Amino acid sequence: MVRVIAASCLLLACAAPLAAEKGSNDMAPPAGFVHLADVAPDIVQDMRYATAHNFTGAVVPGYEAGTCILSEPAAKALAAAQAAVRAQGYTLIVWECYRPVTAVQAFVAWAKGPDESAKAEFYPRVPKDELFERGYIASRSRHSLGSTVDVGLAPLGLRAAPPFAAGSQQVDCTAPYGERFLDGTVDLGTGYDCFDDKAHTDADVSPAAATNRAILGAAMIAAGFAPYREEWWHFSLKDEPFDTPFDFPVR
Repeated sequence: MVRVIAASCLLLACAAPLAAEKGSNDMAPPAGFVHLADVAPDIVQDMRYATAHNFTGAVVPGYEAGTCILSEPAAKALAAAQAAVRAQGYTLIVWECYRPVTAVQAFVAWAKGPDESAKAEFYPRVPKDELFERGYIASRSRHSLGSTVDVGLAPLGLRAAPPFAAGSQQVDCTAPYGERFLDGTVDLGTGYDCFDDKAHTDADVSPAAATNRAILGAAMIAAGFAPYREEWWHFSLKDEPFDTPFDFPVR
Protein backbone atom coordinates (compact mmCIF):
# COMPACT_ATOMS: atom_id res chain seq x y z
CA MET A 1 0.00 0.00 0.00
CA VAL A 2 2.69 2.55 0.94
CA ARG A 3 6.42 2.81 0.49
CA VAL A 4 8.82 5.63 1.31
CA ILE A 5 10.68 7.31 -1.57
CA ALA A 6 13.20 10.11 -1.86
CA ALA A 7 12.21 12.63 -4.51
CA SER A 8 12.70 16.20 -5.66
CA CYS A 9 10.30 18.18 -7.85
CA LEU A 10 11.61 18.09 -11.41
CA LEU A 11 9.94 19.93 -14.29
CA LEU A 12 8.14 16.86 -15.62
CA ALA A 13 6.52 15.98 -12.32
CA CYS A 14 5.58 19.55 -11.48
CA ALA A 15 4.07 20.20 -14.89
CA ALA A 16 1.95 17.06 -14.86
CA PRO A 17 -0.93 18.42 -12.75
CA LEU A 18 -1.27 21.42 -15.10
CA ALA A 19 -1.29 19.16 -18.14
CA ALA A 20 -4.07 17.11 -16.61
CA GLU A 21 -6.23 20.13 -15.81
CA LYS A 22 -6.20 22.09 -19.08
CA GLY A 23 -9.89 21.40 -19.51
CA SER A 24 -12.47 20.25 -17.02
CA ASN A 25 -13.67 17.58 -19.49
CA ASP A 26 -10.21 16.32 -20.35
CA MET A 27 -10.00 12.79 -18.98
CA ALA A 28 -6.67 11.93 -20.59
CA PRO A 29 -3.72 11.49 -18.20
CA PRO A 30 -0.50 13.42 -18.93
CA ALA A 31 2.13 12.27 -21.39
CA GLY A 32 3.68 8.95 -20.44
CA PHE A 33 0.57 7.69 -18.63
CA VAL A 34 -2.33 5.55 -19.85
CA HIS A 35 -5.59 4.15 -18.59
CA LEU A 36 -5.04 0.46 -17.92
CA ALA A 37 -8.39 -0.32 -19.54
CA ASP A 38 -6.95 0.88 -22.86
CA VAL A 39 -4.01 -1.53 -22.61
CA ALA A 40 -5.44 -4.55 -20.77
CA PRO A 41 -9.24 -4.28 -20.65
CA ASP A 42 -9.62 -7.83 -19.31
CA ILE A 43 -7.93 -6.99 -15.99
CA VAL A 44 -10.60 -6.52 -13.32
CA GLN A 45 -10.52 -3.13 -11.60
CA ASP A 46 -11.76 -2.53 -8.05
CA MET A 47 -10.27 0.86 -7.25
CA ARG A 48 -10.84 1.00 -3.52
CA TYR A 49 -9.78 4.57 -2.77
CA ALA A 50 -12.44 5.92 -5.12
CA THR A 51 -14.95 4.25 -2.78
CA ALA A 52 -15.55 4.29 0.97
CA HIS A 53 -14.45 0.64 1.33
CA ASN A 54 -10.89 1.30 2.41
CA PHE A 55 -9.01 1.76 5.68
CA THR A 56 -10.02 5.44 5.94
CA GLY A 57 -13.72 4.65 5.63
CA ALA A 58 -14.25 7.37 3.00
CA VAL A 59 -13.51 8.28 -0.61
CA VAL A 60 -9.92 9.56 -0.66
CA PRO A 61 -9.17 13.06 -2.03
CA GLY A 62 -7.57 12.93 -5.49
CA TYR A 63 -9.80 10.13 -6.81
CA GLU A 64 -12.48 11.55 -9.10
CA ALA A 65 -13.07 8.18 -10.78
CA GLY A 66 -12.50 4.52 -10.06
CA THR A 67 -10.03 3.90 -12.84
CA CYS A 68 -6.48 2.58 -12.95
CA ILE A 69 -3.88 4.95 -14.41
CA LEU A 70 -0.27 3.82 -14.85
CA SER A 71 2.88 4.76 -16.67
CA GLU A 72 2.75 3.18 -20.12
CA PRO A 73 5.61 0.73 -19.41
CA ALA A 74 3.92 -0.41 -16.19
CA ALA A 75 0.59 -0.93 -17.95
CA LYS A 76 2.25 -3.02 -20.67
CA ALA A 77 4.14 -5.05 -18.07
CA LEU A 78 0.89 -5.67 -16.17
CA ALA A 79 -0.70 -6.85 -19.43
CA ALA A 80 2.14 -9.38 -19.74
CA ALA A 81 1.49 -10.61 -16.20
CA GLN A 82 -2.19 -10.91 -17.06
CA ALA A 83 -1.37 -13.11 -20.05
CA ALA A 84 0.71 -15.35 -17.78
CA VAL A 85 -2.02 -15.88 -15.19
CA ARG A 86 -4.75 -16.28 -17.82
CA ALA A 87 -2.84 -19.24 -19.19
CA GLN A 88 -3.23 -20.81 -15.73
CA GLY A 89 -6.95 -20.07 -15.40
CA TYR A 90 -6.80 -16.78 -13.48
CA THR A 91 -7.19 -13.06 -13.96
CA LEU A 92 -5.55 -10.14 -12.21
CA ILE A 93 -7.63 -7.73 -10.15
CA VAL A 94 -6.16 -4.30 -9.35
CA TRP A 95 -7.07 -2.21 -6.33
CA GLU A 96 -4.64 0.68 -6.67
CA CYS A 97 -2.38 2.07 -9.38
CA TYR A 98 -1.13 5.65 -9.71
CA ARG A 99 -1.79 7.60 -6.50
CA PRO A 100 -1.81 11.42 -6.42
CA VAL A 101 0.34 13.15 -3.81
CA THR A 102 -2.91 14.72 -2.59
CA ALA A 103 -4.11 11.23 -1.62
CA VAL A 104 -0.84 10.44 0.15
CA GLN A 105 -1.22 13.62 2.19
CA ALA A 106 -4.81 12.63 3.00
CA PHE A 107 -3.56 9.26 4.32
CA VAL A 108 -1.06 11.03 6.56
CA ALA A 109 -3.73 13.39 7.90
CA TRP A 110 -6.06 10.46 8.54
CA ALA A 111 -3.34 8.52 10.37
CA LYS A 112 -2.80 11.45 12.71
CA GLY A 113 -6.51 11.92 13.35
CA PRO A 114 -9.01 10.19 15.64
CA ASP A 115 -11.17 8.34 13.08
CA GLU A 116 -11.05 4.55 13.38
CA SER A 117 -14.30 3.67 11.66
CA ALA A 118 -12.67 0.94 9.54
CA LYS A 119 -10.32 -0.50 12.17
CA ALA A 120 -12.27 -3.72 12.71
CA GLU A 121 -11.60 -4.83 9.13
CA PHE A 122 -8.27 -3.34 8.10
CA TYR A 123 -6.09 -3.07 11.24
CA PRO A 124 -7.81 -4.82 14.15
CA ARG A 125 -4.59 -5.61 16.04
CA VAL A 126 -2.45 -2.56 15.25
CA PRO A 127 -2.77 0.61 17.35
CA LYS A 128 -3.36 3.54 15.04
CA ASP A 129 -0.47 5.50 16.56
CA GLU A 130 1.90 2.73 15.37
CA LEU A 131 0.92 2.84 11.69
CA PHE A 132 3.83 5.14 10.81
CA GLU A 133 6.32 3.20 12.92
CA ARG A 134 5.34 -0.09 11.29
CA GLY A 135 5.55 1.34 7.78
CA TYR A 136 1.88 1.05 6.86
CA ILE A 137 1.50 4.80 6.35
CA ALA A 138 4.27 7.03 5.00
CA SER A 139 4.60 10.60 3.80
CA ARG A 140 5.72 9.51 0.31
CA SER A 141 4.55 6.61 -1.80
CA ARG A 142 5.97 4.71 -4.76
CA HIS A 143 2.44 4.73 -6.19
CA SER A 144 2.85 8.45 -6.93
CA LEU A 145 5.58 7.61 -9.46
CA GLY A 146 2.97 5.85 -11.57
CA SER A 147 4.51 2.38 -11.87
CA THR A 148 3.39 0.64 -8.68
CA VAL A 149 0.26 -1.50 -8.41
CA ASP A 150 -1.74 -3.27 -5.73
CA VAL A 151 -2.95 -6.44 -7.40
CA GLY A 152 -4.55 -9.77 -6.58
CA LEU A 153 -5.48 -13.03 -8.27
CA ALA A 154 -9.03 -14.07 -9.13
CA PRO A 155 -10.75 -16.87 -11.07
CA LEU A 156 -10.71 -16.25 -14.81
CA GLY A 157 -14.50 -15.90 -14.99
CA LEU A 158 -14.61 -12.84 -12.71
CA ARG A 159 -15.87 -9.80 -14.59
CA ALA A 160 -16.28 -7.33 -11.72
CA ALA A 161 -15.50 -7.26 -8.02
CA PRO A 162 -18.43 -7.91 -5.68
CA PRO A 163 -19.81 -4.64 -4.29
CA PHE A 164 -19.41 -3.72 -0.64
CA ALA A 165 -22.72 -2.77 0.92
CA ALA A 166 -22.47 0.35 3.05
CA GLY A 167 -23.18 -0.46 6.66
CA SER A 168 -22.16 -4.11 6.34
CA GLN A 169 -20.57 -5.68 9.38
CA GLN A 170 -16.80 -5.38 9.28
CA VAL A 171 -14.87 -8.65 9.43
CA ASP A 172 -11.19 -9.01 10.38
CA CYS A 173 -9.11 -9.02 7.19
CA THR A 174 -7.19 -12.05 8.49
CA ALA A 175 -10.32 -14.13 9.08
CA PRO A 176 -10.50 -17.44 7.19
CA TYR A 177 -11.25 -17.33 3.50
CA GLY A 178 -15.01 -17.25 3.05
CA GLU A 179 -15.55 -15.43 6.34
CA ARG A 180 -13.79 -12.14 5.57
CA PHE A 181 -15.09 -9.79 2.84
CA LEU A 182 -15.52 -11.69 -0.43
CA ASP A 183 -13.65 -9.50 -2.92
CA GLY A 184 -13.71 -12.01 -5.77
CA THR A 185 -10.15 -13.24 -5.33
CA VAL A 186 -8.86 -16.70 -4.66
CA ASP A 187 -7.50 -17.27 -1.16
CA LEU A 188 -4.43 -15.09 -0.69
CA GLY A 189 -4.18 -15.32 3.08
CA THR A 190 -5.68 -11.93 3.96
CA GLY A 191 -7.89 -9.31 2.45
CA TYR A 192 -6.48 -6.30 0.59
CA ASP A 193 -4.85 -3.49 2.59
CA CYS A 194 -4.68 -5.67 5.66
CA PHE A 195 -2.31 -4.02 8.16
CA ASP A 196 -1.13 -7.24 9.74
CA ASP A 197 1.88 -9.57 9.82
CA LYS A 198 -0.14 -12.14 7.87
CA ALA A 199 0.02 -9.82 4.87
CA HIS A 200 3.81 -10.13 4.71
CA THR A 201 5.05 -12.15 1.77
CA ASP A 202 6.83 -14.62 4.08
CA ALA A 203 3.88 -15.04 6.47
CA ASP A 204 2.67 -18.44 7.58
CA VAL A 205 -0.56 -18.88 5.59
CA SER A 206 -2.56 -21.87 4.39
CA PRO A 207 -1.09 -24.06 1.63
CA ALA A 208 -3.74 -22.78 -0.80
CA ALA A 209 -2.95 -19.14 -0.02
CA ALA A 210 0.79 -19.77 -0.30
CA THR A 211 0.30 -21.39 -3.71
CA ASN A 212 -1.86 -18.53 -4.95
CA ARG A 213 0.62 -15.92 -3.72
CA ALA A 214 3.38 -17.83 -5.53
CA ILE A 215 1.42 -17.80 -8.80
CA LEU A 216 0.76 -14.08 -8.50
CA GLY A 217 4.33 -13.26 -7.50
CA ALA A 218 5.91 -15.36 -10.25
CA ALA A 219 3.81 -13.71 -12.95
CA MET A 220 4.52 -10.20 -11.68
CA ILE A 221 8.26 -10.77 -11.25
CA ALA A 222 8.55 -12.32 -14.71
CA ALA A 223 6.82 -9.23 -16.13
CA GLY A 224 9.42 -6.94 -14.54
CA PHE A 225 7.91 -6.03 -11.18
CA ALA A 226 9.53 -6.26 -7.76
CA PRO A 227 7.53 -7.39 -4.70
CA TYR A 228 7.31 -5.62 -1.35
CA ARG A 229 7.87 -7.82 1.70
CA GLU A 230 5.23 -6.24 3.95
CA GLU A 231 2.36 -6.51 1.46
CA TRP A 232 1.71 -9.49 -0.81
CA TRP A 233 -0.36 -7.30 -3.18
CA HIS A 234 2.22 -4.53 -3.73
CA PHE A 235 4.53 -4.58 -6.78
CA SER A 236 6.71 -1.86 -8.34
CA LEU A 237 8.09 -1.89 -11.86
CA LYS A 238 11.85 -2.35 -11.62
CA ASP A 239 12.60 0.00 -14.52
CA GLU A 240 10.35 2.88 -13.55
CA PRO A 241 10.27 5.65 -16.17
CA PHE A 242 9.74 8.44 -13.61
CA ASP A 243 11.58 9.16 -10.37
CA THR A 244 9.53 12.07 -9.04
CA PRO A 245 5.97 12.03 -7.64
CA PHE A 246 2.93 13.30 -9.55
CA ASP A 247 -0.22 14.97 -8.27
CA PHE A 248 -2.71 15.03 -11.14
CA PRO A 249 -6.15 13.69 -10.13
CA VAL A 250 -7.42 10.25 -11.07
CA ARG A 251 -10.20 10.98 -13.54
